[in-house]
Amino acid sequence: MKKAKATSSTAALAAGLAAVLALVLIAVVPRLLQTGGEAPAIGGPFALVDQSGHNVSDATYRGKLMLIYFGYTFCPDVCPTTLGAVTQAFDRLSPAERAQVVPIFITVDPERDTVDQMAQYVANFSPALVGLTGTPEQIKPVLQEYRVYARKAEGSGKSYTMDHSSILYLMDRNGKYLAHFEGSTPADQITAGIKKYLAG
Repeated sequence: MKKAKATSSTAALAAGLAAVLALVLIAVVPRLLQTGGEAPAIGGPFALVDQSGHNVSDATYRGKLMLIYFGYTFCPDVCPTTLGAVTQAFDRLSPAERAQVVPIFITVDPERDTVDQMAQYVANFSPALVGLTGTPEQIKPVLQEYRVYARKAEGSGKSYTMDHSSILYLMDRNGKYLAHFEGSTPADQITAGIKKYLAG
């Protein structure tokens, strides 16, 4: 009986520590991107699959600014709110400006976010929004390249949530880091940031 209680207490402590670590990392990741001059080492090559089932890579979007957000389709609130802001920001650009930008949503939950699931999900936002998925082995290095924190949280089986950082990355026409916005950034500020770099 004592052994069972000890095991239960240990499991509860481990779960509590994991939750605290998740909150700390989610809060700290945006600060790690704030450097004193030089652009942080964010981004890198990727080879994934879009919502139409086509194999794509970072080179597919050369010549355009990439506005990238990492999340998952079963996300209850943060992801749809952020992607809603991305859609509004994109729609506020002129047609000529929109032609130079591609909004991209990359899953942190490849086990559930299949091509079909991504297709249904991104259709709720903008026709311009690209949804990218892949195998866990394909997704993991992309998360590392973009310094994205993501881990399974509550739930079991196919019913679980994901803890993840919420950051929008703006990458230049060659796939290099330009700027980032926190996921809660209003649409007008995202639009202004995009316009700034298009003008530059």
